Amino acid sequence: MKLVKHFLEFDGYSRKEVSQIINSALKLKKQGYPANKPLKNKVAALIFQKPSTRTRVSFEGGLARLGGYTLYLGWQELQLGRGESVADTARVMSRYVDCIVARVYSHATLVEMAGNSRVPVVNALSDKHHPCQALADIMTVWEYSRRLRLRNVKIAYVGDGNNVCNSLIQICALLGMRLSVATPREYKPDDEIVKKSLEWAGETGAVIELLEEPDEAVKEADFVYTDVFISMGQEEERQRRIEAFLP
Repeated sequence: MKLVKHFLEFDGYSRKEVSQIINSALKLKKQGYPANKPLKNKVAALIFQKPSTRTRVSFEGGLARLGGYTLYLGWQELQLGRGESVADTARVMSRYVDCIVARVYSHATLVEMAGNSRVPVVNALSDKHHPCQALADIMTVWEYSRRLRLRNVKIAYVGDGNNVCNSLIQICALLGMRLSVATPREYKPDDEIVKKSLEWAGETGAVIELLEEPDEAVKEADFVYTDVFISMGQEEERQRRIEAFLP
């Protein structure tokens, strides 16, 4: 089996590659979609264990405008709903499509899928990472910071140290940016992701701060980023989370 490059998180991607992805997206947005349709006759399977409005529409719309096709498959529409393994599903799906875009509860599901797929697997959300969201966020920051280099921009993230926060830490570390994160102690970002990101920051010159007080995080920030305090599947934690996140 030839080596396939997946996009499950930013680990394994270089600063140059991530910058090129963002630049390509900015170019498409400004100049329009190319007439030669680079994804002509390519098919992507959208496997969604967790439903979404924006994620589904953005992937389907983007692929269509680049000449590709999508097959939307809810979890219960597949044999996964009847007990077939993720590994077998990935092997079968990768014989019929050119890419798998998966939105799942557990990141381990994505890792298993990628380990058994012959085609690229793209993370459209997991409990640990949300890299496509981070790309879109930094693209927006880039658009509104044209007079500044990204390394001179400070972002403050206030809220839950969740998948969105983890991916934001990774991409800011990779691109050499300044990021201050404020979360309650019991809802801090993933320790291993932070450790790895700080290693990248040492190489790129990024400044990553982990704080507990929002007022400290937002000082001199150019952008303030917040996310939901209660994500899908966390409804039973609602009251405890509200108490933790109240100012």
